[in-house]
Amino acid sequence: MTFHSDLEIVAVALDRQVAAARERRTPVLTQRPLADLIGELHLVRLAREGGLTGDALRQFTDAYLDNIINLHQPGYMGHQVAVPHPSASLGALIDGLTNNPMAIYEMGPGAAAIEWFVINWMLEKIGWTPAPVEVGHRADGTFGGGVLTHGGSLANLSALIAARSALRPDAWHQGDQGDLAVIAPESNHYSIDRAVGILGIGTRNIYRVPCDHRGAIRPETLPRTLARIQSDGRAPLVLVANACSTAVGVYDPLRPIGEFCREHGIWLHVDGAHGAAALLSNEYRHRLDGVELASSLTWDAHKMMRTPSVCAALLVRDHRAIDSAFSQQASYLFHDKEQPGFDFLHRAVECTKSAMGLKFFMVLAALGEQGLARYVEHQYRLAAQVHDYLKGLDGIDVAVTPESNILCLRLPGTDAYQLALRDAILDHGDFYITSTEFKGRRWLRLVFMNPETTLDDVKRLVAQIRAIAPLNLESAVR
Repeated sequence: MTFHSDLEIVAVALDRQVAAARERRTPVLTQRPLADLIGELHLVRLAREGGLTGDALRQFTDAYLDNIINLHQPGYMGHQVAVPHPSASLGALIDGLTNNPMAIYEMGPGAAAIEWFVINWMLEKIGWTPAPVEVGHRADGTFGGGVLTHGGSLANLSALIAARSALRPDAWHQGDQGDLAVIAPESNHYSIDRAVGILGIGTRNIYRVPCDHRGAIRPETLPRTLARIQSDGRAPLVLVANACSTAVGVYDPLRPIGEFCREHGIWLHVDGAHGAAALLSNEYRHRLDGVELASSLTWDAHKMMRTPSVCAALLVRDHRAIDSAFSQQASYLFHDKEQPGFDFLHRAVECTKSAMGLKFFMVLAALGEQGLARYVEHQYRLAAQVHDYLKGLDGIDVAVTPESNILCLRLPGTDAYQLALRDAILDHGDFYITSTEFKGRRWLRLVFMNPETTLDDVKRLVAQIRAIAPLNLESAVR
């Protein structure tokens, strides 16, 4: 067998699987015991004997695809994971076979050029000045910068490192002085707490900002929060705002927050991992009004940009903030050399960086800016339509009016009952939803990532929920 024939085997299987999912002929999810899957996939024999080609590859691929979560099935309304555009998978294939770790230019000139372009494209969407191609001709702070990294959690961590380097340039060598504070809402993503812990600041030094009934920051409370920090003898490192929150998809009011940070010299980091894609839409861009006042922004392409996991961007208004974030010595990497391009290594946690920009760019090049904007608008509008539909039904409570493609609902009963409902829905296999806590209660959570999900799919989901024996479930969780 040849690579080409094996490639055809995989391509045919994938095409068949995606078609079945789109036509709702396959469950969203079937979960079987781990031991059964290890046996069915013949992992022990294949690892011992090899030979994964031809018919063996066909059987393995079919068995594997029978045990995936089908994101292309319109009943997928689960986590904030992109339903990839087919062109992106071609980029993943090219990257997988060429394997160019492009953090240094000579190890992937094409990938580095694409990442440079993608970063500048994102900077323009924010309203920041893109970097010139000939960086050395303009090395001052009048342009932005950024880097693609393997996930929003790494991007958020890198943003806090950049903020610390800007506030305390000697912190890399001298360490934490024990007097830094982070300002964030209760609704921040858990990666912010992780970053604070990793940096040694300590999560007890996160000062939580009061939020309104939607879970959005109340800007009028920021002066009191800052006064508390100062009275505690601490210095504010960064204020983190959501665009949008993970639980219910609500945007913080960025303009008044940004103006407050400008006035007091505080680094504003906007976690736009999910919701920054609204910048592409004339209809929804206002959700991020004031984002240009921020110092940094996280923006994940593997959420609302139809790109496979993972591809996240950390973007900064002043390129010097990220260029000086890290300090490292590696003689085999950092030395004088002929350099026709740009090394991203000094901007990233990772040394080996995949060609993430290639996957995203192939989506962008396939759909164009307007195509991506239409996708975002469609998903946001669908959430609004579902909200209006659910508000007209008895016995269903909606957490907040959606501002993105995330909607949370709840039926009468305990928190355990909501989880039992979710388990029953997953057992049926036609739909996949998640759950979250908001305002001290458990909610069922719908995230509309699939471009082929319709209001009729949600109506079928509601009918299935109503058909589940509620009394039996309620008694089962008491």
